[in-house]
Amino acid sequence: MPGYGIQPAEDGRGLLPWSWASERLQQARSYWIITVTPDGKPHAAPVWGLWFEQGFYFATGDRSQKAANLRANASLVVHLESGDEVVILEGWAQGVVEEGLLRKLDQAYFAKYGVHMAGGSTYALLPEKAFAWEESDFPGTATRWQLAPDSSSPGA
Repeated sequence: MPGYGIQPAEDGRGLLPWSWASERLQQARSYWIITVTPDGKPHAAPVWGLWFEQGFYFATGDRSQKAANLRANASLVVHLESGDEVVILEGWAQGVVEEGLLRKLDQAYFAKYGVHMAGGSTYALLPEKAFAWEESDFPGTATRWQLAPDSSSPGA
């Protein structure tokens, strides 16, 4: 994060562990997603979703703006509601079609929200990059993870 006075990790600053980000992703009720319209404009919308097995999952109607955007450009950003405990994920959305996974997601979604993850299409974001910080200690806790595009295991 150039321009914010963030020092390299070897300077002893307090990087956040991946477990900190993962816990907040798991506990969040609502998330903001940012997609890109076919003409290149950003589109932000709140969604309910799941942090499940190191991926973010959400469903949307097939005729929604979100779905239209993802069909044209799979680029996706996910952000927690909080500006005080920040977690931002970046990567590419993938449609979820595997029935076993869809059943597991629906069960987890029902346990979390009390409704089924029904209708439309389900998407997954297996993040390539993640950013996190605590506003109370910014830039001291500002942490970035570069995640392997073919793996869900985070690397600092």
